[in-house]
Amino acid sequence: METYRVAVISDTHGLLRPEVLEVLGTCEAVLHGGDMDDPETLERLRQAGPVYAVRGNGDGDWARDLPRELEVELFGFRFYMVHNKKHLPGKLPPGVDVVIWGHSHRQEERRSPEGVWYLNPGSCGPRRFRLSATMMVLTLDPKERRVEVEKISLVSQKPVAAPAGTPTGQDLYEAVGVIVKEIQARRDVADIAARHRLDEKFVERVCRIYLTHPGVDMDGIMNRLL
Repeated sequence: METYRVAVISDTHGLLRPEVLEVLGTCEAVLHGGDMDDPETLERLRQAGPVYAVRGNGDGDWARDLPRELEVELFGFRFYMVHNKKHLPGKLPPGVDVVIWGHSHRQEERRSPEGVWYLNPGSCGPRRFRLSATMMVLTLDPKERRVEVEKISLVSQKPVAAPAGTPTGQDLYEAVGVIVKEIQARRDVADIAARHRLDEKFVERVCRIYLTHPGVDMDGIMNRLL
């Protein structure tokens, strides 16, 4: 009996954990529910295999070619994808077997009386609101018309060394506050990093969070960093 594994992820926000890449290596395809935040993430995902993705509210101009909604057929099953659950249509296109969305960073799984799976894999990127980093893997059995849902909670076993100039603890909170003030003063990433002896990639990450999430406060930025 031939079955297929499909990885379902969302809201990576510029972070691809080693555990995620390890799981992707066991799958035939990747479905991404939006908010990658940068083109490098998409390219790294494509190295693992075919990627089907929608554009999230945090994806900038680089993602203009990604659809806001996507309907795709894989291994005999029809998927409908959108980033925000609020943007699901009142009536699904005919023949949809699985609906996938992201945005909330909160994992959800239910099956309708009609047999349609509704899945949010959660976020496998930076932790937000102290939620766990999560993803899903679907095992598809075309012959039996069966979908098995595996919910995965990601826990890093090996700490990743931060680049020099990346603050931690209370210093991290203070650094984020400084970066926000510099952004408001319209200084660019390289200038901010040089002025405060911070890692440029870290500064860029804080800037991206601040600029792609209008109204975000300090706690909101910290939740997306941790």
